[in-house]
Amino acid sequence: MNSFKEVFELHQWDEVKTKLEKVTISEVQNSLQKRNRTLDDFLNLLSPAASQELELMANMTRTLTQKRFGKTIQLYAPLYLSNECQNICTYCGFSLDNNLRRKTLSDTELIIETSVLKSMGVNHVLLVSGEANKIVGVPYFQNAVRLLRPHFSNISIEVQPLEEEEYKLLHEEGVHSVLVYQETYHQEVYKEYHPKGKKSNFHFRLDTPDRIGRAGIHKMGLGVLLGLEDWRVDSFFNALHIDYLQKQYWKSKFSVSFPRLRPAEGIIEPNFIMEDKDLLQLICAYRIWNEDLEISVSTRENETFRNHIVSLGATTMSAGSKTNPGGYAVDQESLEQFETSDERSMEEIKNMIKKSGYDPVMKDWDSVYSGT
Repeated sequence: MNSFKEVFELHQWDEVKTKLEKVTISEVQNSLQKRNRTLDDFLNLLSPAASQELELMANMTRTLTQKRFGKTIQLYAPLYLSNECQNICTYCGFSLDNNLRRKTLSDTELIIETSVLKSMGVNHVLLVSGEANKIVGVPYFQNAVRLLRPHFSNISIEVQPLEEEEYKLLHEEGVHSVLVYQETYHQEVYKEYHPKGKKSNFHFRLDTPDRIGRAGIHKMGLGVLLGLEDWRVDSFFNALHIDYLQKQYWKSKFSVSFPRLRPAEGIIEPNFIMEDKDLLQLICAYRIWNEDLEISVSTRENETFRNHIVSLGATTMSAGSKTNPGGYAVDQESLEQFETSDERSMEEIKNMIKKSGYDPVMKDWDSVYSGT
């Protein structure tokens, strides 16, 4: 197949929703007993019926995660480069229609922010920006990666979807991972959440992971914004996407994140409320279905949930996060993308992980091993 679009068009939103509602507890139990699980099993484990087996799923998740990843949690911090954005997105603080002060970090400011992150012990940084190609386009990202590469062993990016050749350029500069979220796979309502800007092009965004894969990026991160649409249906499509990508770009690694809609300037309220127990079920479903998948839990989640998820499937966590450009030092009052929930410092998170019997890992990759 040439792109995920061909797979995506074989499935209908309403049909998936109906399947989820019809899953029986015996089908869930059958999926739990298997050794090799398919997307049909993932659907069963996502279903309302599967919530009855959550304790068993959690125990299985703990065992499977330790078997594959050991008792380790990788730690990273985001570095927001810019809150400039040319999109109107109804759920994002950076949305173009929010009439607030914009900020893009200069070279000097990037180094100042870097010094703070290094003092926190950060070795894996995630570069984040709004989607404004003329202000923060590929040349800006290339320059930023060149400046930061001597300071970090692992650089990931979460920026606007790019072309394949642009991803290749950033890969050559030292970008290790690219995160891109479809936000929702519900094509019929996607435009309502993205009324203006390049992000309103559903299929261009849908094809982005294919371009990332063809560019040879080491790792891809996917996810949906939990709260926009039915989390069960959206998560099935996200898993469908990951399944396709793993088969098509088998040299790459994959991770999944679980951003729940958080308060931010001028955004909508969630259409679908996702409780903590629902998020736990989702994480368990991913792990039981796919033992190799990295599972990332950000500071969007509260302290209690993050404390418990350390031993229940998480492999990667952010800590000490600031979601505004300059938030660590140079411009702490600039517009943030969303409010964090877990505001503990990197050191506090490391201590929490150790108390849980796990090892916090600040560096598990170095570009010297990739030939880049």
